[in-house]
Amino acid sequence: MGFIDLRSDTVTQPTDKMREAMFNAQVGDDVYGDDPTINELEAYAAELTGKEAAMFVPSGTFGNQVCIMTHCRRGDEVLLGENCHIMIHEVGAAAALSGVQLRTLKDKDGEFIISELQEKLRGEDIHFPDTGLICMESAHSTGKVPSLLNIKAVHDIAKEHNIPMHLDGARLFNAAEYLNVDVKEISKYFDTITFCLSKGLCAPVGSIVVGSKDFIVRAKKNRKRMGGGLRQAGFLAAAGLVALKEMRGHLKEDHKNAKLLGELLSQIPGVKVNLEDIHINMVFFDMKETGVNSDDIVRFFYDKLVKISSDENGIMRFVTNYWVTEKDIYYVFETFKEAVKALKEE
Repeated sequence: MGFIDLRSDTVTQPTDKMREAMFNAQVGDDVYGDDPTINELEAYAAELTGKEAAMFVPSGTFGNQVCIMTHCRRGDEVLLGENCHIMIHEVGAAAALSGVQLRTLKDKDGEFIISELQEKLRGEDIHFPDTGLICMESAHSTGKVPSLLNIKAVHDIAKEHNIPMHLDGARLFNAAEYLNVDVKEISKYFDTITFCLSKGLCAPVGSIVVGSKDFIVRAKKNRKRMGGGLRQAGFLAAAGLVALKEMRGHLKEDHKNAKLLGELLSQIPGVKVNLEDIHINMVFFDMKETGVNSDDIVRFFYDKLVKISSDENGIMRFVTNYWVTEKDIYYVFETFKEAVKALKEE
């Protein structure tokens, strides 16, 4: 038995079909625009999301940052949620790379309070920075998916004030699966989107930026400036094509397993799971009342061939993915019960 890895869906390994596609990929020099597999991937990604053009980038963070750089002028202000990935987990890149100011909004699991958004839009004043961009995230880092009604309300305000909108859609297809809509029903509200080919889709490397043709032309220059002009990247794009064409349908199974895991964990005394918060493949729970230290749980699980992360601010997170089966879920449940009992007796 190999390890069951619940730390994140970033740990997914490429499928055999991806490995075969990478081995046989036709490649060229993408900076010259003549890598056929990259070109095919970008065309398919644009069609899938209803946008004019697309661009392959090494990572989701890279995609978000190249979009900020392309949308904004130095000194602009970007409005975004206080708990979103760009704000919390991208190492201050917006300031370091684009020279923009981030201004946060309260985001309830990715949704904005519309009155607060309206209050924080900058007017015409010589003392104020210009609002250069509004960023949202779906699925949100809490595992929740903002409603289309909230996204539309933000979009309408942005359009009224002629402010572009960007979506950090690292798990865009998880969000579409949860909302039970075609991904175009989300993407139509945003000028640009970044989404990952890795994570639940299992490609080994890469993300995609989609937008208008003009935007992608300008973004490709910034991609080159940031060191992202790749050469024979078609080897990576080949796996990305398999991810987009064949792996999106598997996400519903990941969501189903996450629900099952949440239901099972909630049966353990001292473990609190809000089952209504399980929108995608993430299960967040509070285990403080078990009286067991989370670091001890991590070590116990590792010895049982399960990789998990310790708590963050008292909250644990388990993430299902393509390589975690229903059988694995039951094994994790039994291991958790065993761990609580054994660690309490120490």
